[in-house]
Amino acid sequence: MTLKIKKISIAFVLLLSMQLSFSQAFSHEVGIIAGPIAYQSDFGERYDFETNSGNVGFGIGLVYYMNFDYLTSYYSYSRNNFFTNHFKVRAEISWNKTGLNHFGQWVDENKTSTSADKLRAHSGESQNFDIGAQLEYYPLTTRALSRGGDKFAPFVGLGVHYVFFNPTVTTTYGDENINDPNNFHPSWEPGSVDAQNGTTWSVVGSLGVRYNLSPIANLMLDLRVQSFFDDKTDGLDHQLKSNKTNDWLVWLNVGYIFMFD
Repeated sequence: MTLKIKKISIAFVLLLSMQLSFSQAFSHEVGIIAGPIAYQSDFGERYDFETNSGNVGFGIGLVYYMNFDYLTSYYSYSRNNFFTNHFKVRAEISWNKTGLNHFGQWVDENKTSTSADKLRAHSGESQNFDIGAQLEYYPLTTRALSRGGDKFAPFVGLGVHYVFFNPTVTTTYGDENINDPNNFHPSWEPGSVDAQNGTTWSVVGSLGVRYNLSPIANLMLDLRVQSFFDDKTDGLDHQLKSNKTNDWLVWLNVGYIFMFD
């Protein structure tokens, strides 16, 4: 898996280098993003505040934007084109990691059953490496933003990411063997706990805003929801009727974006 990630990372960097070196039809932006992640998985209780606030991790990423400011500046036919004035294409490599535990009524201190003990003993960690792209829409013109005009520029985005996930599972119950179903909650089907790494697709939706620091630099605040096409990115799929969705996360990230022609 590590080798695959290295190969894809190298290919991504080479692609961006080629675009930055040879493309004269677009202007370019690069940046870094980072911030806290709330992981919504099979750990804990659905809609429980402790689960949502307890299973929090961190993410960091590199972003590249291709926008059409050059076209609107040098080609008159593009100045009134809706797409070139309101959209940017964003490519990204990112990584996130979250420690996972069970929260909620089933692990409350007053629960003294064996099932509760097994839940309290069970913990995990999600670790994901993403590569993908999304299209961002800016209701205000991107041209004014790139020239230091508008101070604020809200945006919404939608895209697809390919995800390499590598979860970790631990338990302090019994002999601490994660391959023994008897060390986990008795209502879970065999195979529910699975620490194997893998890959999956995900859909990413963003809502954010940029703040103009200068004609060549922006600060960005971005709230992202990412829904995976797999339910074992956390190493757990307990296969209960209450498990109605795959894993997903919410990421609030802050970014610094540098713009150049």
